Amino acid sequence: MDINSYRVPLGVCAGIAPFNFPAMIPLWMYPVALVCGNTFVLKPSERVPNTAMFLAQLALDAGVPAGCLNIIHGSREAVQFICQHPLIKAISFVGSDQAGEYVYEEGSKHGKRVQSNMGAKNHGVVLPDATKETTLNQLVGAAFGAAGQRCMALSTAVMVGDARQWIPELVEKAKKLKVNAGSESNADVGPVISPDAKKKIEDLITSGEKEGAKVVLDGRNVQVDGYEKGNFVGPTVITGVKPSMTCYKEEIFGPVLVVLEAETLDDAIKLINKNKYGNGTAVFTNSGAAARKFCMDTDVGQIGVNVPIPVPLPMFSFTGSRGSFRGDMNFYGKNGINFYTQLKTVVSQWSFDDSVYSPTVAMPVNK
Repeated sequence: MDINSYRVPLGVCAGIAPFNFPAMIPLWMYPVALVCGNTFVLKPSERVPNTAMFLAQLALDAGVPAGCLNIIHGSREAVQFICQHPLIKAISFVGSDQAGEYVYEEGSKHGKRVQSNMGAKNHGVVLPDATKETTLNQLVGAAFGAAGQRCMALSTAVMVGDARQWIPELVEKAKKLKVNAGSESNADVGPVISPDAKKKIEDLITSGEKEGAKVVLDGRNVQVDGYEKGNFVGPTVITGVKPSMTCYKEEIFGPVLVVLEAETLDDAIKLINKNKYGNGTAVFTNSGAAARKFCMDTDVGQIGVNVPIPVPLPMFSFTGSRGSFRGDMNFYGKNGINFYTQLKTVVSQWSFDDSVYSPTVAMPVNK
């Protein structure tokens, strides 16, 4: 008697991708699905539709059979189609909280397997023993790169103890970043995706002021020569932020760094664990004991030690957790293989003779 388990394809799988990484995030999805033997339907963000078409053409050029990778365009109706169509067996989603919750609930309601990566509020905890210059450079790059429009942006700095004295130097480094169109060679911070996104970011900055925080570097109303109507927000640093403030509780998704202070590492860990999100965090220190404590006690899915944006390489998995993720299996790596396949188990028995056994109602056993 033999028992064998196999991983087999699910059939048709689908992905819903955001605007901010229109190539990278689809590449988390459909290559893994196709390699596992599935076909795939990809819905890119309606704000950046062309990249998905280029990727599909590259797939065809590389020899992927026609019909294996399919692109559909649209907004809510396209999402509903994916969530409700009976032939689609699994959905991968990356995007906002509201859309991610909808896709998870609607897809699950229709019997689909769903992995949904959503919002984040990633904290960078700076201990006084960190290497100052390197740490400040990493904070600035991780906070303002991609104009803060990435789910792994280090949007919250927690200065522990005497590290609070570094805040003026942090602000000076942020001031030096050049705001310009992304097509310009000297651009450090480009525009945000839309006028609505710009307004939301500026409203959250204003809310911090109204609730008692201090905007020590203000990127509102920034003007860029030649692009006066662009959706630009300059690097912004808000200090004196408290956990009760709206600018802390909500994901800003723009070039804004909110700065909090903590007396001890334990206080910083408690702060992070009380936040609803669990996508990523980082600690900056030269103490191995402090780093180990942080990694063990912090309830966040991805942690960097002197690494500001701890996105795993493809052989691992993107392991955001808590309010940043819905589902049971994360993106890519071994989790990705498991997500796009299901187990099939075969039990077989072969006899060397043609003996006739009497019927039995006992459980079958291997003798």
